[in-house]
Amino acid sequence: MNCCGLITVQKEPVPLKSIEVELEVRDHVATVVSTLNYENKEDKPLEAVFVFPLPGDAAVCHFSAKIGQTQIVAEVKEKQEAREEYDDALSSGQQAFLLEESEQSPDIFTLSVGSLPPGESASIRLEYVTELAVQADDGLRFCLPAVLNPRYQPQGSGGASVQVTSVPASLVPYSLSFSARVSSPRPVSKVESNCSLDPLQYVNTEQTQATVKLAAGHKFDRDVELLIFYKDAHQPTAVVEAGQASAKPGSLMGDPVVMLSLYPEFPQSVMSSGASRGEFVLLLDRSGSMDCHTSNSKPQETRIGSARDTLLLLLKSLPMGCYFNIYSFGSRYEHIFPKSMEYSEKTLEEAVKKVEEMTANLGGTEILQPLKHIYSQPCIPNQPRQLFVFTDGEVSNTKEVINLVKKNSGSHRCFSFGIGEGASSALINGLAKEGGGHAQFITGNARMQPKVMQSLRFALQPAVVDISVTWDLPKGVSVTVLSPPITALFQGQRSLVYAQLTGESSEAAQGCVTVKYSLAGHPSQNQLHFTLKPAEDTGLTVHGLGARTLIRSLEMEERENRGQRDGGVKKKVVELSVQSGVSSSFTAFIAVNKGNSEPIQGPLVHRNVPTGRTSRATQHASLACDSLPFMHLRRACSALTMSFGGLAAFDDDVDDDTDDKSAMPTQPCRDPLLQLVSLQKASGCWLLDPALAAALGKTSEELDKSKPASVNQEVWATILALIWLHAFKTDAKEEWELLAMKAVSWLRAQNAPCVEECVEAGNTLFGCEMQKNVLGL
Repeated sequence: MNCCGLITVQKEPVPLKSIEVELEVRDHVATVVSTLNYENKEDKPLEAVFVFPLPGDAAVCHFSAKIGQTQIVAEVKEKQEAREEYDDALSSGQQAFLLEESEQSPDIFTLSVGSLPPGESASIRLEYVTELAVQADDGLRFCLPAVLNPRYQPQGSGGASVQVTSVPASLVPYSLSFSARVSSPRPVSKVESNCSLDPLQYVNTEQTQATVKLAAGHKFDRDVELLIFYKDAHQPTAVVEAGQASAKPGSLMGDPVVMLSLYPEFPQSVMSSGASRGEFVLLLDRSGSMDCHTSNSKPQETRIGSARDTLLLLLKSLPMGCYFNIYSFGSRYEHIFPKSMEYSEKTLEEAVKKVEEMTANLGGTEILQPLKHIYSQPCIPNQPRQLFVFTDGEVSNTKEVINLVKKNSGSHRCFSFGIGEGASSALINGLAKEGGGHAQFITGNARMQPKVMQSLRFALQPAVVDISVTWDLPKGVSVTVLSPPITALFQGQRSLVYAQLTGESSEAAQGCVTVKYSLAGHPSQNQLHFTLKPAEDTGLTVHGLGARTLIRSLEMEERENRGQRDGGVKKKVVELSVQSGVSSSFTAFIAVNKGNSEPIQGPLVHRNVPTGRTSRATQHASLACDSLPFMHLRRACSALTMSFGGLAAFDDDVDDDTDDKSAMPTQPCRDPLLQLVSLQKASGCWLLDPALAAALGKTSEELDKSKPASVNQEVWATILALIWLHAFKTDAKEEWELLAMKAVSWLRAQNAPCVEECVEAGNTLFGCEMQKNVLGL
């Protein structure tokens, strides 16, 4: 482990000294400014290469370097042109800086700091903007990626994987400071984090502005995650941003751009009916990395173990009359049934048994082939296909996977779940966005179950179809929509639309946007009226996000039509990227210090700035070294971290993703809630037996003795289960609410007498006071 690029382990000096991150959140948009401070303490000129993660949907809009008192602002240029300019600068002894996005995944960047003279310091400033995702509890999630898991390279796939140097967290040579300022038209109620924070400080009496800082002693072992809560959150809004005065009128940067945040409200009558049909296909990652801890604070819980529990809950919550199948994948893939089967007691029992036997023993992370097999299966008439994907998101062919999902978006909805620190935001968000579904991230202490159940509720909502957006604007003002068409709407979830407004209007002018759609055969619409007067002090944030949205759409179009066109789409992306100053997969930021009069003397030394590893090494990492060829080291690292975040410690006792581990999962003492859930039948009822008594914390004799004489055993058992859930597990209601509804439906179908008497007897047994209506009976 002490060779081949592990520079810090070899006590070689590393030039990166500190990282400072300033976050400004305005409502649901975040601007992040990261400053990286370098110092060359060697006696030779130095080149430092740093690979780091950013949010996959971020718009990188500024990159500059300060050397001594000289400030150099980078320009966006076509990627090959920028690389040649960088190489030319280094070969002529000039200082140069290059920032480029990975061609495989838009959430990985490489920063090259070239020809830093002996004793010289350099400060690099990077700025990006991103939207914050709405969580199940209405919080807005900001994630500063600290962990970049190594991306599994599928066999036979083209393209070189990014070479990264990694070190144990205890040896990380740089520090991180992080501060945030939050502002909104509505009061900030609280800010939570998976890391230790200093107390929230309110800036004004209305509590609409607040600041918060990362507490001292950050351990560099996780992504920095903030959850921001506003009072009366999630109202539809429109923000109009003025164009750049120096840009040409009629161009994207010269015209105003509007950002619409839409929160559709569906008729309650339609929502309460619920869906009883659907084909539910569950796709579970069983690669070696799924054997990692869910988080450092839960060393006893593995990702695969948490996924098994979640699948159990999800299976028990599926409605009668639906179809389902479960796929799992690693270097190969498996499925429980040859094709999706009707949900019944027999098929449920078989599926639960197979799920309980699942381990992280299928090697690498090749998700493309199982997806192709799923899409090759014919859809079942009147059973809309819903795909649930569970993965720790460690693949290198992200764009290829997302392209496949988009190609099949007309036949299904895709709900994705990123498990653990460092899951690729580009993959998880891309799957849901192109599949018309919803993305969730499970990190830190967050439980997977409530997030998955929220997505199941979305999947059970009737599909919204025939979505259209119409604009009513003053005479002389025209609109160019920058966002792709809206393909999915969910109750309580935000949809964003960016549009360029061309033409003159008075400051008092108003615009109106109407979203029309059909829901379960009912035509509906929502309207948003807004002023065309530009907001103050937004800079070019909305323009950057609008440009990023259009760039991503064009990149997708270019990949779909690669080899069929003359490169016109790529040319359009480059032009838009250069004009807006927002990065793309075809461009890079380049800065050359042409002011240093004397060429830098001496041989150039190459240093890979090391990143760290999360606990439990599980994969190969390619480590670059000056004197040795690239080589793979077993157990080298499980997370390449950094950036605007930190590092994790590691163990060296775990097999990597290419190994087959066939050991059965160890079964710890099961949580009482999961124990009760596991006993529920497909129809929604429970059986009166010793296993149920044990789950409820009673003896079989106590249950039999308390049962009213005229009551059926299954009815009594099911009412007891409902009382126990409502009395003792209200904090986990999101997790069991759907299966409880199924139990209530079963009870109603029995036309059971003496329900009230059963509830009273159950209250006496448990020493509680549940009302019949509270149970839904």
